[in-house]
Amino acid sequence: MHTVAVIPARGGSKGLKNKNIYPVAGKPLLAWTILQALASSSIERVFVTTDDQAIAKVASEYGADVIVRPTELAGDKATSESAIQHAAEVIERDFHIPIDVIVFLQATSPLRKPKDIDRAVELFLHEGADSLISVTKADDLTLWELKDGEWKSVNFDYRNRGMRQDRPTQFIENGSIYIFKPETLTVFGNRIGEKLSAYEMEFWQTWEIDTLEEIDLIEYYINKKNLAAQDVNQ
Repeated sequence: MHTVAVIPARGGSKGLKNKNIYPVAGKPLLAWTILQALASSSIERVFVTTDDQAIAKVASEYGADVIVRPTELAGDKATSESAIQHAAEVIERDFHIPIDVIVFLQATSPLRKPKDIDRAVELFLHEGADSLISVTKADDLTLWELKDGEWKSVNFDYRNRGMRQDRPTQFIENGSIYIFKPETLTVFGNRIGEKLSAYEMEFWQTWEIDTLEEIDLIEYYINKKNLAAQDVNQ
């Protein structure tokens, strides 16, 4: 069983400049995800797909193999799926690894633990799924949307709120871990296939980085949860 991790990390972020290699708790942001994948017993090899030389250098320094992403797959409108599809082709052709399972990890979601990756892979295989997403309970979230100039409740009836504990359990996709078979990507052009599984994570692991303020929050949790000492090999 050949399971590889693929971490997309393109340059030119529009919000926080050089976001993927911005210092977070003493390491470039990307390094946290690389080290978590390397510390996972489920992952055979870790790959970073990027169009940026500085990102490629950091990826290599922290133990990942680098796949150079073509310019046409690195623009604002390019999808993660297209980058991962290209990476999978390169991995099988140039690294001679016949991929059975792809673990797609987002560098901007660094609050996962290696054991989260292992448990998610185990669940994916046990349930015979085409895809797996990581999720977080959203029982306390009451969502509204502005539609045609009017505010409408999304996941509850505002006229009959009831007790929170009586509502059906709902989850949000937290973006930390995606697992799928290569053929799912090929057939559907998407990370999600027909049979879906979900791995539940804690709410604090849902935070991701897009702004400087979120970096402060991420660093707080890295230190509070002792992630660097307990869950990463460096």
